[in-house]
Amino acid sequence: MTQASSKPGSVSIGRYDDLRQKERVVLDIDGTSVGVYFIGDEIRAWHNTCPHSGGPVCQGKTVPRTLQGVEEGTGKSLGLTLDHSRRMIVCPWHGFEFDLLTGIHAIDERTRLRPVPVALVDGDVVLTLG
Repeated sequence: MTQASSKPGSVSIGRYDDLRQKERVVLDIDGTSVGVYFIGDEIRAWHNTCPHSGGPVCQGKTVPRTLQGVEEGTGKSLGLTLDHSRRMIVCPWHGFEFDLLTGIHAIDERTRLRPVPVALVDGDVVLTLG
C-alpha cells in the first residue's frame, strides 16, 4: 500500500479520494506507527505514541471536546457541554486527550503529540518520516 515518493523519507500511503472516506488510518511504515486523520478538508498525521506513557494514542477514540462550565463567584458546576467544533483523540491507556488538529493536550499545552509532515502530491497522501 505504501510506496516511496521522490522526496527522501517520503512515502505515499494512497489516494486522497480513497482515504478521506475514513476518519483515520493507522499505519506501520518501516517500524514507525503513524495515525493519519481526515477532518473536513484537513489532513493531520501523528506518531502513534502518547507522550504520557507511550501508549498507542492513535488507536483511541475521537470525541468532541468536553467543557466543564463553572458559575462565576460561586464556583458551582454548570454541568458538562460538548464542543462539536473541536475533536479530541483520547489515548486508550490512560485517557489523555489531545486536540486532533493541533496535537496539544487538553490541559497542559506543553504536552503535545509528535507531528508527521503530511502533504497532498498529485492526489496522493504523502508522509515524510525521519
